[in-house]
Amino acid sequence: MLKKIINRILILLSLIILSSTIWATNNFFFDNFNQVLYTLMFSVGNASKSLIKEFISLVIVIIIVWIIIVFILEFFNRVCAKNENIITIEIFRKQFKFDLLDNFIYKKVTKYIPILLLVISIIFAFNKFHIWEFINSNLVESNFFKEEYVSAEDADISFNTKKNLIYIYLESMESTFSNYELGGSYDKNYIPELIDIADKNYNFSFNDSVGGAKQVFGSGWTIAAMISQSSGVPYKVLFDNTNDPEDGNSEYENYDVFLPGAYSIGEILLENGYKNYLMVGSDSTFGGRKLYFSQHGNYEILDYYTAKEEQVISDNYYKNWGYEDEILYNYAKQKLLEISKENNPFNFTMLTVDTHAPNGYSSDFCEHVSDNTYLNSIRCASYQLNEFLSWLEKQDFYDDTAIVITGDHLSMNQYSFDNVAYDNRYVYNAFINSEVESKCTKNRRFSTLDYFPTTLAAMGANIKGNKIGLGTNLFSCEPTLLEKYDINYINDELNKNSKYYVSCIQIGDCDK
Repeated sequence: MLKKIINRILILLSLIILSSTIWATNNFFFDNFNQVLYTLMFSVGNASKSLIKEFISLVIVIIIVWIIIVFILEFFNRVCAKNENIITIEIFRKQFKFDLLDNFIYKKVTKYIPILLLVISIIFAFNKFHIWEFINSNLVESNFFKEEYVSAEDADISFNTKKNLIYIYLESMESTFSNYELGGSYDKNYIPELIDIADKNYNFSFNDSVGGAKQVFGSGWTIAAMISQSSGVPYKVLFDNTNDPEDGNSEYENYDVFLPGAYSIGEILLENGYKNYLMVGSDSTFGGRKLYFSQHGNYEILDYYTAKEEQVISDNYYKNWGYEDEILYNYAKQKLLEISKENNPFNFTMLTVDTHAPNGYSSDFCEHVSDNTYLNSIRCASYQLNEFLSWLEKQDFYDDTAIVITGDHLSMNQYSFDNVAYDNRYVYNAFINSEVESKCTKNRRFSTLDYFPTTLAAMGANIKGNKIGLGTNLFSCEPTLLEKYDINYINDELNKNSKYYVSCIQIGDCDK
């Protein structure tokens, strides 16, 4: 009886693993296990309620279906028992009697099926979530990060002028969403306003048209993208097996400190008299955003909960991940009017959410231009950003403010890129009111890591050597990492274990 219960639990576990893997990979794009591991460890509880409900519903359905199957199997077992376990099969008028429960082959098959299913489900999950690559890469040491990293904390950075900064992360926004003629990958241009903004301002591109940045290892989900763009380093979920466990050096043993060795634009600006702000339309603790920005620049955090406290939304209000971008932009306008009256220069960073995978979210006023709900959310995001920018242009502080508009990372939506090659997808960017000029914006090879020094330059900062973190100031025309090395080589090296990254970035001791 105990063996029977264990076998059924193993089969149920296998079904849950298989179904969960299929659900996750059908809804989200994963190119490495770092994102999966980080989300499981630190972000699941704060994810979108609708996504959590969808996943829980899937698991409940699997359990119910399996219980029904078990009852059916029990019923047939009892029927077989009453008929002395004999099944009679007639072939060409000849009868063959088959003793079902005493048959040697049947017993062996039923004995090993639960274990076999569990092994298959685990191998399937390992392949889909790139776990094999994660294990293998962490067994190989690389010096690439150490050789290429330039400490922003030790860099010679000075300001000719101190422009304000408005940095807008557009969730999952790619230049890919424009049409073929404009360098995109669709018959229709779903981001006409964003393309127009890029045309009229500085847009760094891989080609002659409006393009954007490549996404390298460790920058492919929101918190990793924000770290990459604001600190010039990838985010790696690593467990250091080179240090003595008694040292207490594991990043995860004391997660009160988030990447203590990373030195961000927020910290640079704070030292130069700026006040930093972060606004998101969700719970800011999701993915460690609140922890990172509060520790790296002492940002004032404005999120779903502060919006309720300030009566921007009602206490029971909840849509999508918290509140939609329509409210986010209105909230941002209100805050910017207050902030701009202060004497300090400011850095106002904000993150939209309506275009988050898998399906996006469109407000009622948004035009539906496609049967694809996700592309509708993309179209709406372009329109809303343009309306917000039009409002900014009318404000007194506009001319004294550098505005950076970028996607945080490539979209994880799985059903909108059937005819789009991954190599032809780029993270959107536009730099507005830049303090410096550049003649090398097109046909560049670069990644979102380069946005860190490029943003500082746009604000009026001089960076000796034009390199900080792993990023290069794109305005300077200096060669980037991607212009020095093949992107596959860079990804492979960043994916490997790095003692220097662990000691310098994760622990905060670059001399170790």
